Amino acid sequence: MFKKVNTALLGLALSMGITSVHAEEAKKVDVLLIGGGIMSATLGVWLNELQPDWSMEMVERLDGVAEESSNGWNNAGTGHSALAELNYTPENKDGTVEIPKAVEINEAFQISRQFWSWQVQQGVLKNPRSFINSTPHMSFVWGDDNIKFLKKRYEALQASPLFAGMQYSEDPAQIAKWVPLMMEGRDPKQKIAATWTPIGTDVNFGEITRQFVAHLQTTPKFDLKLSSEVQDITKNADGSWRVSYKNLKDGTKTETDAKFVFIGAGGGALHLLQKSGIPEAKEYAGFPVGGSFLVTDNPAIAEQHMAKAYGKASVGAPPMSVPHLDTRVLDGKRVILFGPFATFSTKFLKEGSYLDLLTSTTTHNIWPMTKVGIREYPLVEYLAGQLMLSDDDRFKALQEYFPNAKQSDWRLWQAGQRVQIIKRDEEQGGVLKLGTEVVSSADNTIAGLLGASPGASTAAPIMLTVLQKVFKDKVATPEWQAKLHQIVPSYGTKLNDSPEAVAKEWAYTAGILQLTPPPAIPQLSAPKATQATEAAKPAAEPSKPTSDLAL
Repeated sequence: MFKKVNTALLGLALSMGITSVHAEEAKKVDVLLIGGGIMSATLGVWLNELQPDWSMEMVERLDGVAEESSNGWNNAGTGHSALAELNYTPENKDGTVEIPKAVEINEAFQISRQFWSWQVQQGVLKNPRSFINSTPHMSFVWGDDNIKFLKKRYEALQASPLFAGMQYSEDPAQIAKWVPLMMEGRDPKQKIAATWTPIGTDVNFGEITRQFVAHLQTTPKFDLKLSSEVQDITKNADGSWRVSYKNLKDGTKTETDAKFVFIGAGGGALHLLQKSGIPEAKEYAGFPVGGSFLVTDNPAIAEQHMAKAYGKASVGAPPMSVPHLDTRVLDGKRVILFGPFATFSTKFLKEGSYLDLLTSTTTHNIWPMTKVGIREYPLVEYLAGQLMLSDDDRFKALQEYFPNAKQSDWRLWQAGQRVQIIKRDEEQGGVLKLGTEVVSSADNTIAGLLGASPGASTAAPIMLTVLQKVFKDKVATPEWQAKLHQIVPSYGTKLNDSPEAVAKEWAYTAGILQLTPPPAIPQLSAPKATQATEAAKPAAEPSKPTSDLAL
């Protein structure tokens, strides 16, 4: 009877224009996913595979999923596997090049390839060409010092079977075969060098997200709430979490009780973790950085370039400024992007608030932020310089990679916002962190993802890490173990130590995802790779934040 009365009162209130009334009983679900991007969608698909009887709800602030950082136009679309990204192989003071971080990122991307391949086989993902396309990855540099570094990097990577098939050249004629657009009109006296590998990829993470969510919507225990902004997250007496959110279209408010909450809201994750009140969130602050690109969709130009060509940051610039000339496939059309050019906004999301930075600052994280601000002052100077760039300045940067470019063919596009992690550190007060971090409560009932690159490329392994952390007991069961090995055949295997395993995984995923057939892997790579990995010193973090602004 009381339920009928509550329903009647709610209907009466709505008819009178009162939109703040809601039913007293909160909906109950096993899992609540906050954010409709690649991370939440990937975790949702993982859990639907492993525990199909669990109920799930996804809450997204915008009118559709994949509209923020996961959107194809808001990131570089690089299948990050360290094939070309020079910032993943830092050079030590003694001149040696470190490869452990590159190996780690490449291994992670292989998990993504296997995860996507399984979803194609299950019919969850449709038509691989709609979301992933073979696109050679290359590093392109000029100048004696940069050429020397690139050659050492190439030689160091030969220790790993994951980088088999990579070619190195200083011959302009050979490089012109790989990227004719980048060589036409170039000074023949300029010394250049490049590495090139055919097994790179361009990925539309927005399309993957949309297809994942569309599949989840066909399952009986999944509910999607769009145009709904989370306003509060509180702990219930029974250990579950009450998530309160408001429909931005009609103002109605809803509450859902969840046994587990995952916050995959990109730049919005920090605020939401802070709302939850978990002490682990107090260790973090965020520094927002955006990126813009020059883009051309002129078919006469786009069809002449087939590569993601990464360069080296200019002298004095932080690694996050690494420029690249990218082939993209968006909405079935080839385009070329060049950038990124750093931008700054106090927003944490492209569709966020200018108060985001201020409202995320607390008495707990102000000191780490201050320490990082002082220590990373060159970054502030760099950002200031980037903000002062004119259209002509940006075009001149493009011409270093594409000498014959015409300014009339290009337009400037603002990509997504990223929030770099600032974490409390006992010795330094605070540090600007590389990559992403999973932040979870002590009882593992709530978790969130902070950080940026390599981001979306490694969503599958990152969410696997979430599973291993918050559902440790479940992961240990024979049922979950069997399913994990079915979805990711190499699960538990260190691919870098086994050329045979790499060759098998490459062939399997390339066939299903319709990618370029993989190169042969020299069998001598195994002991060489193991020896190099064991002998390598811990990878020294660059003195500046390392991030791909576009991802």
